[in-house]
Amino acid sequence: MELTNETIRQLANLARLEFNEEDTIQIRKDLEKMISFVEKLGELDTEGVEPLLHMTSNTDVLREDIPAGSITREEGLYNAPDSNGTFFFVPKVIKKQQS
Repeated sequence: MELTNETIRQLANLARLEFNEEDTIQIRKDLEKMISFVEKLGELDTEGVEPLLHMTSNTDVLREDIPAGSITREEGLYNAPDSNGTFFFVPKVIKKQQS
């Protein structure tokens, strides 16, 4: 697979990331290494190997659902860096760019 700077820009846009030209070069190198590794895996002989669906034979291991008490609103907001007494205030982390 060939990676171009345009492909990197499209991926960055989809991920809502911004890269300068130097970062774009490094990201391109890193992505090329990852793609090369995945392509290398395609060379392995997997004849007779069953697909792995789960890393463990344990499925749906759940704890017993026991109703328990909860903390009060005041206790929950006690260490909050910013609140109005009812809600947490958090900084905005995603800003949509105008295209």
